[in-house]
Amino acid sequence: MAKNPSAKPAAKAGAKAAKPTAKPAVAPKMREMPPNPPSRPSKEIHVFPNPAPERDYVIQFQIPEFTCHCPLTGQPDFAHFTIDMIADQYCVELKSLKMYFWSYRDEGAFHEKVTNTILEDIVKVTNPRFIRITAKWYVRGGIYTNVVAEHRKKGWKPLPAVDLPAHGFETGLLR
Repeated sequence: MAKNPSAKPAAKAGAKAAKPTAKPAVAPKMREMPPNPPSRPSKEIHVFPNPAPERDYVIQFQIPEFTCHCPLTGQPDFAHFTIDMIADQYCVELKSLKMYFWSYRDEGAFHEKVTNTILEDIVKVTNPRFIRITAKWYVRGGIYTNVVAEHRKKGWKPLPAVDLPAHGFETGLLR
């Protein structure tokens, strides 16, 4: 007698019956991915209203892990950026600044060009009273390069500096 290939074999005597399968668990509701996920580089800098536009105060950003690469050799370049800014109507939103700096990771750029481009891009969206960007580039070929670029809003005059007494740095350790 020919066997039917689609027929299931008969259960053996004494075999346990298969347990009915449990209901599938309800999948948790997943949040929709935002249009600009926070884990992707972006050239878009976001801002928020300055909470104290009536006064000059300094906002300082430290970006110690900037990376791009040399446009001539393709070798990696690393820099520590310091941004000192006196905002006018808008401040820079930090996460977007992080994604903006990340966007340079795969780009070739001369030190002077990238420092000035970053200054221009921040000025374009915030129109600050004052901004200074200091880029300290790590050694390349035995040479350190520092690039400092500034912007002052037309007509803005800084308040006179207040000299305060200097105090030593205390670590809390006995000497």
